[in-house]
Amino acid sequence: MKFNYRFSNLLGAVYRQGNLNFSKDGNAVISPVGNRISIFDLKNNTSETLPVSTTKNISCVGLSPDGHLAIVVDEDGAALLVSLITRAILHHFHFHKPVHSIRFSPDGRKFVVTKENVALMYHAPGKKREFNAFVLDKSYYGPYDETTCIDWTDDSKCFVVGSKDMSTWVFGAERWANLIYYSLGGHKDIIVGCFFEKDSLDLYTVSQDGTLCVWESDTELDGLVLKKSPEKPKVPREEEDDDDDEEDNERVEGEGGDVIRGKAEAPKDKDKTKNVRYKQRSKHFFNKEGDFNSLTAAAYHKPTHILVTGFASGIFHLHELPEFNLIHSLSISDQRIASVALNSSGDWIAFGCSRMGQLLVWEWQSESYVFKQQGHFNNMASLAYSPDGQYIVTGGDDGKVKVWNTNSGLCFVTFTEHTSSVTNVTFTSSGFVIVSASLDGTVRAFDLHRYRNFRTFTSPRPAQFSSLAVDISGELVSAGAQDSFEIFLWSMQTGRLLEVLGGHEGPVSCLCFSPVQSILASVSWDRTVRLWDMLDSWQVKETLPLMSDGLSVTYRPDGQELAVATLNGEISFWNPHTATQTGSVAGRHDLETGRKETDKITAKQSAKGKSFTALCYSADGESILAGGQSKFVCIYNAKEQMLMKKFEISCNLSFDAMEEFLDRRKMTEFGSLALVDEGAGDGDGVNISLPGVKRGDMSSRHFKPEIRVSSLRFSPTGRSWAATTTEGLLVYSLDGSLVFDPYDLDLDVTPASIRKQLRLQDWVSAIVLAFRLNENALKQEVLETVPYEQIQVVCSSLPDVYVEKLLGFVSACLEKSGHLQFYMTWAQSLLMLHGQKLKNRSGSILPTLQALQKSIQRHFDNLSKLCDFNMYNIRYAVALSKQRGLKRPAEGEEDEGLSEEMSEASSEETDMMLS
Repeated sequence: MKFNYRFSNLLGAVYRQGNLNFSKDGNAVISPVGNRISIFDLKNNTSETLPVSTTKNISCVGLSPDGHLAIVVDEDGAALLVSLITRAILHHFHFHKPVHSIRFSPDGRKFVVTKENVALMYHAPGKKREFNAFVLDKSYYGPYDETTCIDWTDDSKCFVVGSKDMSTWVFGAERWANLIYYSLGGHKDIIVGCFFEKDSLDLYTVSQDGTLCVWESDTELDGLVLKKSPEKPKVPREEEDDDDDEEDNERVEGEGGDVIRGKAEAPKDKDKTKNVRYKQRSKHFFNKEGDFNSLTAAAYHKPTHILVTGFASGIFHLHELPEFNLIHSLSISDQRIASVALNSSGDWIAFGCSRMGQLLVWEWQSESYVFKQQGHFNNMASLAYSPDGQYIVTGGDDGKVKVWNTNSGLCFVTFTEHTSSVTNVTFTSSGFVIVSASLDGTVRAFDLHRYRNFRTFTSPRPAQFSSLAVDISGELVSAGAQDSFEIFLWSMQTGRLLEVLGGHEGPVSCLCFSPVQSILASVSWDRTVRLWDMLDSWQVKETLPLMSDGLSVTYRPDGQELAVATLNGEISFWNPHTATQTGSVAGRHDLETGRKETDKITAKQSAKGKSFTALCYSADGESILAGGQSKFVCIYNAKEQMLMKKFEISCNLSFDAMEEFLDRRKMTEFGSLALVDEGAGDGDGVNISLPGVKRGDMSSRHFKPEIRVSSLRFSPTGRSWAATTTEGLLVYSLDGSLVFDPYDLDLDVTPASIRKQLRLQDWVSAIVLAFRLNENALKQEVLETVPYEQIQVVCSSLPDVYVEKLLGFVSACLEKSGHLQFYMTWAQSLLMLHGQKLKNRSGSILPTLQALQKSIQRHFDNLSKLCDFNMYNIRYAVALSKQRGLKRPAEGEEDEGLSEEMSEASSEETDMMLS
């Protein structure tokens, strides 16, 4: 079994905090999700998460004008320079303080970063290799409070910075003689956005209290004059100017150490250059109707003069500037809009709501959604793969059941019928029915054809269901209660309660049906695993004693082994037929739990109370995946009972219990700073969770969520596995392109010898040699060189050991390649000629067949949509031609007869095409 799984995608979360950006072509949204970056392609309806992560949650993202580079800054000021072409980290940098905003100049040569009350201008990274990619050019001082927003002029000559001290500052990117800085007032609240007009120094400033100021400059951009550099750098003396209303506390530091203080002086030349001056042209107010709420986000599109403003109530306004004409106003959410962005054409507007985790893209001209996604409001509790591996269903503490497409990474349906936390979800064997259990006392079945809740199962007495299982036929549904210690059985066909199984003396923590027979395994806190025979009056067939409280149970895919996770951190393996234990793994040390900030004991001591809470066998049954209250997921070899690999699911220090040791810098003589209740600070409240809170604090108190893995599942195809964590739904998949993994390698097995066999038209030898070298590009080249009519002959003479390998490779190619019929012919020939031999080892080849089924199903869905669309277009064209034929005035009987014959002929052709 290969263990080179790599992080593939992040599902279940689309936006957390920070600023949104559109790509250069305007067809993709770049969204910060925790400490990762997700890119949502709106044209192809797909999502991708970059394989880079910061050490804390991302606070702002700056995108270069050409769309090739992104600077990602986290809450502490640690920055990454990321290439959006290669998806690689090019440079690390630390600003040492939290950064509020970052913006590249339109020409791509500079970028400005605002931290505290300073604006720092850096030279942008070039195309050549540099020892230090971030070179500081100038530091701009002026505001008294923290800076909030930045905007550049179109020619990159000046930039403007907004501040929390209600002032706006215009700075020159070069040393202009008539503009060093200019301070603008006029507001009574924090500046949320400041924007230059197109090809002008005219300004718009927007404040949090819903005020818009329009500023007009008396100088055009061409009127800026470069300052003549003196022979010796010196500090010019400050002079009083009655006409100048600027302040004297400005300081601009350059690379050479020269410091310029004071106002922008006019050079004492013959042609006196006038200083740039601003005047307030007009002032406008939002919320005229009295529905006052604070303005939280703003964006401006210069070519179309459209201003978009988002408010704390979830309302957004579109205005045309400078006349301030309201285009339209709409409520898209009931939560605060945290970020707004416009694409390059100005047609699409992206909104991010951090509290609800919503990401919306709105086309304002047609007033329709282009993209609408929302993750789970609270933690995800469980997940399940569909039998073909194409879909993932998740259940969350917010009571929602969401279904995600593994190919696109997007949620396509959400069920909201549950009124409390969803504790478990699963697919039936058909793949078209989802069953979910909840703490609201119901188990619900959802239909994926009509997207509706068609069955609701309840118990005679109210019970909170914490576990769920559906048998292999999809007819029996079982759920375990955590308060009455009973297991309930229902019929899927009738919806009636069949039996209540009693016997456990503690809460039922997990249920699992055998994949080969009607045996139900249940594990409980009473330190037993019970096997119930569904065919023999639901009697207890066996009772397996455990050394500690049982937390999770799962069957191997062939039904010949049972794995149980217990509270003492062990995983025990049992033979369900003989009721004997075959082995165990002591995994407590492998968990490596961290120390929470509020813990009074060390991580080593607290690890004694930690254990695995989620188990899952791989598709071939050779290994087992285990996770729990830790940032690690472990893969064990089930036969050897040894650790094969550990995956660190997150390096985000914004979560609690990430580090093994406490940070000594946070220790004071009064104890840890994390234990100090600082009171309700800047809106987030105190940073201490309520006692006993694990999953989510539903009160207004703010706290750091604890890193944990709540559920794990292997894909039926064996190519990937998924985990629901505090961070979201993480998908790890095999990335074979980066690993050289030859099979039966010899000195004669080289690319040259393989291509020689191709020239000699010895197809079988070429395929065998290519699979011995095992390079994907070479295997694809060999397969696609084989003539179409020779495929069946080649498959019949292929050695048995390479049949399974070729079938697996064909299924992988079929998913991505456009040669649909060619690879379908390969798959059909292999299955028809070697079907009986493959059936004898169906257990090992099952993941390959499921991957093949997934690829075929995906192509079937895409083609069926295309055919439906074409049929509709043909019908529409025929109807339109008939309608125009009726409207055309009759010019003679011959013309009428001719038109009738043509319409009859076209209708006959259409019927033939549709048939």
